[in-house]
Amino acid sequence: MPEKQTMERARKDKRAGKAASTQAGEFVREEIHRIRRGRHGARSPEQAIAIGLSKARRAGVALSPPKKGKTSERTRKSAAYAYAAGQHKRKPRRRHRVARAVSQALKREPRNTVSRKALSRQAKQAASRGTASERSATARKAARTKGASGRSAAARKGIRTKVRHRS
Repeated sequence: MPEKQTMERARKDKRAGKAASTQAGEFVREEIHRIRRGRHGARSPEQAIAIGLSKARRAGVALSPPKKGKTSERTRKSAAYAYAAGQHKRKPRRRHRVARAVSQALKREPRNTVSRKALSRQAKQAASRGTASERSATARKAARTKGASGRSAAARKGIRTKVRHRS
């Protein structure tokens, strides 16, 4: 169950017009704090992130499940289930024995998987995986031709436009 503060922060992000992934980030952040405080553990930084995203979907954040080919079928199915439950499209079946087994298993996992070092390593790997293929052709061209200051200016201009269109 997400904490009240986390839910409020996610709602605040939604009111501010921020993306679903930003709202979900609050749940991921909470999960990392829970592991660091020793409530339970995680096998890897990715698992901690996945737990946070699942909680976000169940809490009603409109974070759609990953597309086909991005992750395994099992992960996609699980994400789709959590999303549907959060959008009140299906009634979640509470399975007490399964819930207890999961929490007991997580308690046996290590706590150091969400250290600053581990998260940094995971972020670097994610960045290296999603360089050229993840970006659009326009973004790749901008990266080649504009340079850092030009891209920064373009980003600022984009934000100004977003703010102007919101009102």
